Amino acid sequence: KARARFARHWDTPGFYFVSGDVNQPLPSYLGTVDYIFHAASNTHPVAYATDPVGTVCTNILGTDNLLKYASENSCRRFIFASTVEIYGENRGDCERFAEDYCGYIDCNTLRAGYPESKRAGEALCQAYMKQTGVDVIIPRLPRVYGPTLLQSDTKALSQFIRKALAGEDIILKSAGTQFFSYIYVGDAVYGVLYTLLYGESGQAYNIADESSDITLRELAQIIAEMAGRKVVF
Repeated sequence: KARARFARHWDTPGFYFVSGDVNQPLPSYLGTVDYIFHAASNTHPVAYATDPVGTVCTNILGTDNLLKYASENSCRRFIFASTVEIYGENRGDCERFAEDYCGYIDCNTLRAGYPESKRAGEALCQAYMKQTGVDVIIPRLPRVYGPTLLQSDTKALSQFIRKALAGEDIILKSAGTQFFSYIYVGDAVYGVLYTLLYGESGQAYNIADESSDITLRELAQIIAEMAGRKVVF
């Protein structure tokens, strides 16, 4: 899978691939690193349900292992890819979340493992900054779309596209009034790199595109219309 994803770079001198598990300590032979991008995490519903322990551990234990390596190997900057899901439910007092917003999350649910462990991961970043001096930036990403979407992804957008490609109606199990932020994958990468170069140490930054804010119902209708199908509630 990695060879296919990085085929353009696989045989170049500047590329070095190591297969491993971030929940285990990193091998010492990797040596000094300039930047660490921690983007390892389950991010779709079936993954939360089938591997809830792995989801939580990657966002906490994996983050701890990588921060420890960064602090011990002269890392110039550590980037922890977080999520807008850490904001929880809207308290009804705003339309869009600023970085200091904190809404409600019921921690006693299976689904909460992802946002709660991302919250803990962010707190761990702050702890390492204070205790070891490692330089951390936290970009918070919304739902990312583009040609990198996987067929196996169980997020709503991927399911809608699969239904449309199969010539089937799109079925919504709710009124679809949920309001979501999306961002195109190229813009997401640009945003992350921008925070890497210009972000203030220790800060979290929303990486989002206001023009891509949309309700679930509107998203389903756009895709259904393109495929000549309809949305069934």
